[in-house]
Amino acid sequence: MVRNLLREGLIVAVKGLGGFLLACDATNEGAVRELRKRKRRSEKPFALMARDLTEVEKFCLVSEGDRKALASSRRPIVVMSRKAGSGITPEVAPGNNTLGVMLPYTPLHYLLFGGSLDEQAEFSALVMTSGNFSEEPTVISNEEAAEHLQPIADWSLFHDRDIYMRVDDSVVRCFEGEERALRRSRGFVPEVIDLGGEAREVLACGAELKNTFCLTKGHYAVLSQHIGDLKNYETLRFFKETLQNLKKLYRVAPTAVAYDLHPQYMSSRFALGLDVGHKIAVQHHHAHIASCMAENHLSGKVIGVAFDGTGYGADGQVWGGEFLVADLAGFERHAHLRYVSMAGGDAAVRQPWRMALSYLLDTFPAENWPAVPGFAEHVSSEQISTVQLMLKRGINIVQTSSSGRLFDAVASLIGIQHEVTFEGQAAIALENAASANVAGRYPYAIEGRLPARIDLRPMIAAIVEDLRQSRAAGEIAAVFHNTLAQIIVDVVLRIRDREGLTRVCLSGGAFQNHRLLERSVRSLRENGLEVFLHISVPPNDGGISLGQAVIANELLKRED
Repeated sequence: MVRNLLREGLIVAVKGLGGFLLACDATNEGAVRELRKRKRRSEKPFALMARDLTEVEKFCLVSEGDRKALASSRRPIVVMSRKAGSGITPEVAPGNNTLGVMLPYTPLHYLLFGGSLDEQAEFSALVMTSGNFSEEPTVISNEEAAEHLQPIADWSLFHDRDIYMRVDDSVVRCFEGEERALRRSRGFVPEVIDLGGEAREVLACGAELKNTFCLTKGHYAVLSQHIGDLKNYETLRFFKETLQNLKKLYRVAPTAVAYDLHPQYMSSRFALGLDVGHKIAVQHHHAHIASCMAENHLSGKVIGVAFDGTGYGADGQVWGGEFLVADLAGFERHAHLRYVSMAGGDAAVRQPWRMALSYLLDTFPAENWPAVPGFAEHVSSEQISTVQLMLKRGINIVQTSSSGRLFDAVASLIGIQHEVTFEGQAAIALENAASANVAGRYPYAIEGRLPARIDLRPMIAAIVEDLRQSRAAGEIAAVFHNTLAQIIVDVVLRIRDREGLTRVCLSGGAFQNHRLLERSVRSLRENGLEVFLHISVPPNDGGISLGQAVIANELLKRED
């Protein structure tokens, strides 16, 4: 019966291992579009489930590493390049060159594809996305599903086995033949991480986006499953219930808590409200680098490159394009992307055109502001005047060195993405748009000493000139990626020459971009540097709590 419903284009809520999933036929454009509408998820990619590897190979390019990851007992969602003309509707991942696919991990899942494995699968793939409204925790009980999923699902498929702990599907992507976690959840948790040394009983509360928390005890760190974005009461409740479960399971009674410097993060406010002896604030990007160090069992000083969207800086500004010399006890900021203004705060995150405008106004004098083909048609003179006035009077302005906001600016400037509906959307679009086999780099300058500032105004001016010469957006996107990778190499080499360090840790959400990652890693290694990456811990904010935990442990150890 359920297969008939799916064939008819209906949406079915299916109870799984860690929560309900919402399923529909991935080849039915109308069904997928309706699911987006009901779930309030306008453009963020949906995950797919296919019956077997043969089916996956019909719509994705599957490497040997992908094959191993798909077939592993963890059964994660594996992000792979999609094939053209496969029959999977573009509505599954609008404007995206990749698809996230998993194989069945319960007998019930297999039954959805047909009555027998010897017969051809009835569906090439099914959308299998978390059973919730966007930004809310996944529903786990039959009663919850009957009430909360009724506006989304046409039908529900229940069973009588209770779900003890809410857990989303894990997401991985292969790089250099090895699966690397982007979301560490089902299949990975509650597996411990060996720290290679004794640790106190510490709780680290993580960041706000892609939140996880971390508990340490003995020689191990226990990283929670993906909690999500801590922006509402429901997600905070999920955080608290999971914390109680893991504290009980591992018999941990934390005597110290670590938290992010950002005073408004819900995770930080939760930490500060706890009755524990030690409360330790940890800078966001230091935690990123420490997380990579902990996973790779590194001690001593390293060069850390932390590129992401948002992190509260030690100077109160928004960091995100950082070059650090760090160990587990502290860090020194050696270089960063030159500050530009975020006009409107969070509005600049949702509307990349604001960042594009900010970079333009920073690069060109107001009286000589150039007309940029494509961009000028999208942004009105009223919007330009408003942002100019905000910048001039300092109204609702934050300074940022964020690489994420730089990606946003370039994506909007060249006409690819002017507004976003989920984190990282513009950066993903820019990576997808980049043409293959395009050489060349844009100019930039590295100014000052400790911390040096990477001045990107020459690059912005060159991009504008390319646009005026009608250069293709894909070529500009490719040269931009080349430039950012070269900046990473140039700055790291300067730090190496000054400090005598040869170990480099790359962390932060920007390194989920494989184009940037591959070029950076290759060039760093060609210059004799030893590069360390994340493997089972996400490079994004899902790995922050591990970094906080090991930093807190090191500081407590030094107090003794």
